[in-house]
Amino acid sequence: MRNGYAVGVVIPALNEEAAVSKVIAAIPSWVDAIVVSDNGSRDRTAYVARAAGARVIREPQPGYGAACLAGIGALPPCDIIVFLDGDYSDHPEDMPSLVDPIIADEGELVIGSRTLGRRELGALTPQQIFGNWLATWLIRLIWGARFTDIGPFRAIKRSVLERLAMADRDYGWTVEMQVKAAQLGLRTLEAPVQYRRRIGISKISGTLVGSVRAGVKILSLIGREALARPRQPCPERPLQ
Repeated sequence: MRNGYAVGVVIPALNEEAAVSKVIAAIPSWVDAIVVSDNGSRDRTAYVARAAGARVIREPQPGYGAACLAGIGALPPCDIIVFLDGDYSDHPEDMPSLVDPIIADEGELVIGSRTLGRRELGALTPQQIFGNWLATWLIRLIWGARFTDIGPFRAIKRSVLERLAMADRDYGWTVEMQVKAAQLGLRTLEAPVQYRRRIGISKISGTLVGSVRAGVKILSLIGREALARPRQPCPERPLQ
């Protein structure tokens, strides 16, 4: 519980045996529930996560979004949901920077920006840097919402998340959330966060095929949303 708000954490994980216990151990003690969504791991990810104190659920359908949706469904009632990766690239100790603006009613969705924060050399690949720039530029061009990153570390009011009706079950999960937030004119903020080299090899950016698939998915999602929904630009807000 953080200042009267119940906080739940969702960690999608795929073969993160070496990292997931470090992630869980670094999560602040005021978090009420931690759910690790095991997305078909072939190692001891589930066992290690349980031993570290998290609830583990299994989502056999491959896909980052599928894992996040399953994790949301397994959370107990809470006011705020935080998402972060299970590879120890995010810094869970930065969580107050994401949660506190929501508690203070300054925003409804807070994105942890690796672009604004400090990141370890090589933590983001060139294709990630370019993909983030292109996706955020398109969101700003089409909907007027200003972002610098589409990173995984983020916090959102649970009631607001339900309004977004998230549907993407693959690589487009994070950008779908930001596009829909822009469409609805939600109060969104960015908070600088630290970022380090992940433990292990990324299933997306670590391979050429994964990077291409993710890029195509993200761009097609932005294009589909731009064509399917009325353009409702939201006013730009200063980055925090």
